[in-house]
Amino acid sequence: MNASQQIAILGSGNIGLSLAKGLVKAGICKPQQITLTRRNVAALADYAALGYHTTDNNLKAVKKSDIIVLAVLPQQLNKLLDEIRPAIKPEKQLLISVISGVSCSDIRQQLELNVQVVRAMPNTAIAIGHSMTCIATDNGTNKNINLVKSLFDTVGVSIQINEELMTSATALCACGIAFFLRSIRAASQGGTEIGFHAGDALKMAAQTAKGAADLLLQLSSHPEQEIDKVTSPSGCTIAGLNEMEHNGFSSAMIKGIKLSAEKAGDLYKKEEH
Repeated sequence: MNASQQIAILGSGNIGLSLAKGLVKAGICKPQQITLTRRNVAALADYAALGYHTTDNNLKAVKKSDIIVLAVLPQQLNKLLDEIRPAIKPEKQLLISVISGVSCSDIRQQLELNVQVVRAMPNTAIAIGHSMTCIATDNGTNKNINLVKSLFDTVGVSIQINEELMTSATALCACGIAFFLRSIRAASQGGTEIGFHAGDALKMAAQTAKGAADLLLQLSSHPEQEIDKVTSPSGCTIAGLNEMEHNGFSSAMIKGIKLSAEKAGDLYKKEEH
């Protein structure tokens, strides 16, 4: 981004605000280059004090922006697009959508404009700069894809995927945060049952999960390879693992991810009909 470009984040909830803070912290842009919109604009008072532009007028925000981030709920999208249509300049503006279950072509069809759209699916770890963000497009230029990737790299790790996989990415990465949190919660409850205070058990379980993830990411290793290092013949680790598998541990995770993917694909479609 250059110093003259402006970004509008329409629907400044957790994802939008975290992105704004990440861009400023990384030096990609200044607060004065970002406009945050929200129906309850008073909730953005702290950001206004830091130099961000804040408003409840989406049309006004779009008129002066080069990059528009769509960050509302799926059921609010069509109304938002109808509202901002008069201000869209297809040849000059880029739309970035972080909305589940909405394709690039859905957005263009609703706008009735041939504007460039890039989808991005971050997760709630964006709040601490550790999001896993998947990026896809059907008509975005390489320049714009690289721009979007650079924006989301300020708040974690990003990867470009085919657009038909974006709903799957929602299930694995966005919904997946909750799945791994529930796994950590279950481990901490087990820890409490075998004698640890709840707070200690949670800290131990969370740090153990973080260590397990870092083994894979830092060593480019495979889970089973690392599991083999922990499991000895007739040992306590393999006994615990097998007991979990007998009770459907892996199967439950797989089925949950598949169902979440199906639901994510329906969020916008239900609103259309």
